[in-house]
Amino acid sequence: MSTDRTRFDLPLYTVAEAARIVDVPSSTLATWAQGYLRRFPDRPEVSGDPVITFMDPARTGEPSIPFVGLAEALVLAAVRRSGVPMQRVRPALAELKRGIGVEHALASHKLYTDGAELLFDFGESRFDTEEGRSALGLVVVRSGQRVFADVIKEYLQRIEYGADGYASRIHVPAYAKADVVADPHRAFGAPVFSTGGAKVDDVLDRFWAGESLEELSEEFGVPSDHLEDVVRVTSRRAA
Repeated sequence: MSTDRTRFDLPLYTVAEAARIVDVPSSTLATWAQGYLRRFPDRPEVSGDPVITFMDPARTGEPSIPFVGLAEALVLAAVRRSGVPMQRVRPALAELKRGIGVEHALASHKLYTDGAELLFDFGESRFDTEEGRSALGLVVVRSGQRVFADVIKEYLQRIEYGADGYASRIHVPAYAKADVVADPHRAFGAPVFSTGGAKVDDVLDRFWAGESLEELSEEFGVPSDHLEDVVRVTSRRAA
């Protein structure tokens, strides 16, 4: 089975751009992409390895995260929304990657099909540790089956997978009504409205320049309530 390497080898997003798409602070996504080291005067230092795909940019401000890294970040954003501390679940994620057994495991469809079972087994085997109990916080048992908690499942359902089993399209989670997608083969991965196909940034630029939502809706073929949703979220972030 051939793999479209565009999703893996081409940096499309800066850290800030990826953070906006998956709806987490830039500082949070930076630690996922580059790891962290924190020193304290009265206790041992704390460190964490990178957990998403990152490519060192040639110059400051250039894109550094490929589409596969964006998909990995979306999964981590789901973990963050679940309320389970990332530092406690990092060992479980490392075990999850080993159990799934493929590169870029967090962006693989195998995460969707096998991940809950693997996390449950990890949590059960280490139930006497905070890391084990945290892993179990991401999973529930329904009708005798181990499945992801609702917040994790909701985010995973926002990922479409290609024939090779890896993420190929993401439905951006920040919006309540607007269906905005990130697709590496459309607009260089920039978020676009699924209806009409216009880049979100292009429409917003026209709105901030003074055009009405009604005019933009008619020109770009995007429902006005979807436009209102995007403007509301963007305004909230800028506040």
